[in-house]
Amino acid sequence: MCPRKTPSKPQQRGEILPLPSGSLKVRVYAGRDALTGKKHFLTETIPHTHPELAKEAERVRTRFLNQVDEQRGPRTSATVDKLMDDYLEKINVDKSTRLGYESKIRNHIKPLIGHVKVAKLDAHTIDSFYATLRACSAHCGGKGKFIEHRTKRDHACNEKCRPHSCEGLSVSTIRQIHSILGGALKRAVKWDWLRVNPLDQAEAPPTPTPNPHPPEPEEAAAVLNAAFRDFTWGVFVWLTMVTGARRGEMCALRWSLLDLDRAVLQIKTSIGQEGKETWEKDTKTHQQRRIALDQETVALLRAYRQRCEESAKEFAQTIERDGRIFSNSVDHSTYWKPDTVSQRYSRLCDKLDIDTDLHSLRHYSATELISAGVDPRTVAGRLGHGGGGATTLKVYSAWVSEADQRAAGNLRGRMPTVPVTIDMDGSATTTVEPEIRGPYQQIAADLRGAIVCGALKPGDNLPTVVELCQRYNVAAGTANRAVAELKAAGLVTASRGKRAVVAPLSESSFANVVSLKSKRAGK
Repeated sequence: MCPRKTPSKPQQRGEILPLPSGSLKVRVYAGRDALTGKKHFLTETIPHTHPELAKEAERVRTRFLNQVDEQRGPRTSATVDKLMDDYLEKINVDKSTRLGYESKIRNHIKPLIGHVKVAKLDAHTIDSFYATLRACSAHCGGKGKFIEHRTKRDHACNEKCRPHSCEGLSVSTIRQIHSILGGALKRAVKWDWLRVNPLDQAEAPPTPTPNPHPPEPEEAAAVLNAAFRDFTWGVFVWLTMVTGARRGEMCALRWSLLDLDRAVLQIKTSIGQEGKETWEKDTKTHQQRRIALDQETVALLRAYRQRCEESAKEFAQTIERDGRIFSNSVDHSTYWKPDTVSQRYSRLCDKLDIDTDLHSLRHYSATELISAGVDPRTVAGRLGHGGGGATTLKVYSAWVSEADQRAAGNLRGRMPTVPVTIDMDGSATTTVEPEIRGPYQQIAADLRGAIVCGALKPGDNLPTVVELCQRYNVAAGTANRAVAELKAAGLVTASRGKRAVVAPLSESSFANVVSLKSKRAGK
């Protein structure tokens, strides 16, 4: 008869390892790492100062075992840094959105919680992270006593370098960071890195309350009068008021999309900008739209088109059919940059002591349309409002062209008077004093006039930079900028180390320029 075997004691899962410091380390196998494929362990160290060291270690081991059995434990030891890199690599968004994501991840998420393991990210960590962002955008914790320099390069400090003053991020920016974290952690759950999304337990930042500040009618009139000191700039500001288009959409406008006979302007694309880099892209809501124009705006645009054609003719060029409506090039082949127009508008408002910005013209257009009794769906259509919480487009998904025609007329009745007189032949004359030009613009204008009148002929050398500096009492950079503007307009040719030379023109075209200027002088 065989002796009965004594049942073996079941092997204990997990380990409680003593450390040299007297602390205990709990380690439980949790499968293969979802990211690296290596063995993955849940670990936690119980400090030797704990009053119930052994019991606490056993409780932690039991908790880890339950997480593994219920498949609630994390499946990787990757950090938030790694999660953000993988998230940016796999999301499909346009360039502007991606650049915004990268900036917020680089400046806020990675410096504060990038080192934290995704598995250790909990509601307390996230709430503390948001509290830090609300306290100071530089993450100084309220203890920062340092100088905020205008540049990281070696420089002599001036008024732009000032002592740091804590100022937290806006509610909308923190909300955007919350959205980025939410998208990344949602993917972490999808990739099996996590079992539970910790953001669900954290307190979400409040949704910012819309608080538009459109200019008052008197302020809008003052801005418009000041803008028309430069006719082209005045037309840009007026058209922005009338259409409510975004700044990037205004910069992207093309002549081929403007039908003056039917009084319709099409908006199809927008100009994006990050730093000095610009590119053409879809509109913000990826929608194309047609906007009806009132008759005064049509007359103003006809006069503006006539001026642009005459300017191009002076330099023996023509406006490209698909050229930009607002351009620094004679043939309108280039577009204005969004940041440039915003800065110019802000400088204009600062001179007038009016607290507003270019985007507020969009609010102005919407406010005046609604005040005129235009229905919300028509307003939404003109402004190109998108979905994702926009009540007007959720309720009213379409807008009628007849209502848009009425909207154009109603808006015109509430707009300030254009400081422009349009003659019978279609030419326009502003009723305000011309804008005082900057030094480089004055130099460029004088040289341009000399080229047009024939004082400087094709092949002639332009005055040297030294001569221009002495004549106009300006710095070398200002003189170089004036020459660069002429070069961009195709009037001169210049290369490094050589003097600028008047660009060649054919005899017929040059004679046409001279005759045109003589005709104007006769008038």
